[in-house]
Amino acid sequence: MGIFNRKDNETATATAGSTASPDLAALTGEYTIDPAHSTFGFVARHAMVTNVKGSFQDFTGTLHLDGTDPSKSTATIDVVMDSIETGNADRDGHLKSADFFKTDEFPTMTFRTTEAEALGGDDYRITGDLTILGTTRPLSIDLEFNGAAKDPFGNERVGFEGKAEILRSEWGLTWNAALETGGVLVSDKIKLNFDISAIRQA
Repeated sequence: MGIFNRKDNETATATAGSTASPDLAALTGEYTIDPAHSTFGFVARHAMVTNVKGSFQDFTGTLHLDGTDPSKSTATIDVVMDSIETGNADRDGHLKSADFFKTDEFPTMTFRTTEAEALGGDDYRITGDLTILGTTRPLSIDLEFNGAAKDPFGNERVGFEGKAEILRSEWGLTWNAALETGGVLVSDKIKLNFDISAIRQA
């Protein structure tokens, strides 16, 4: 997961105060995604006129970061599909049903990195295998490295923001309904967004 390419020594700010960012090589290690301070979200166009936002509340993930050779870094993420929330219980139930995610049959969505590249500055792109409904297809995610800091409890953290777009039909998510005025109820294109805080393991 090629996320380290900084030449400078910027200041990272933690809640307890400011500390200098470590050398990139010093960030090499194993990290666990902190679900309490991370978000895996999505946005879908509804009825051709507005956006519906949602997120998954239950997920786990690990990162192996190599600050010396970022191309050797990796990430694994597992998302519990029953944890989907959009702010509407009826809609959540529909998304869990056989029309969409079939969560009884396919309880987990997974992502496994296969490669990474630096785009310049703090911007990177990772590519991996995304599996939904038993279908695995490649997905590229643009990432911004937000820095590293030690929190007030002594945890060494790294942070990232990410975004991507998929066509849900490519993973077998094809349910829809036609509108009388033309178009469809749910967009095929889905925007994905990520805010990740990960804690270094001893």
